[in-house]
Amino acid sequence: PARLFMLDYLSDGEKCVCDIVPALDLEQSNVSRHLNLLKKEGILDNRKEGLKVIYKIRDGRVFDILNYTKDIIKDFYMEKSKRL
Repeated sequence: PARLFMLDYLSDGEKCVCDIVPALDLEQSNVSRHLNLLKKEGILDNRKEGLKVIYKIRDGRVFDILNYTKDIIKDFYMEKSKRL
């Protein structure tokens, strides 16, 4: 869930870790670990601006995947609720 929120949070442009941490209400070390993993997997890119580390989505097509995933999950739960 934290990584999905990070990707959603970055959907409107690049952000500094110093902005992402308070938005997630998690420890900076935890946020940095998630961001580094997403970078290692090629989903994010980063750059340094002084002491700040700025992250951005590397390829906007990741949002297509996320939207399809959301639709699949939504459809699954709608179908499940009809059966109850």
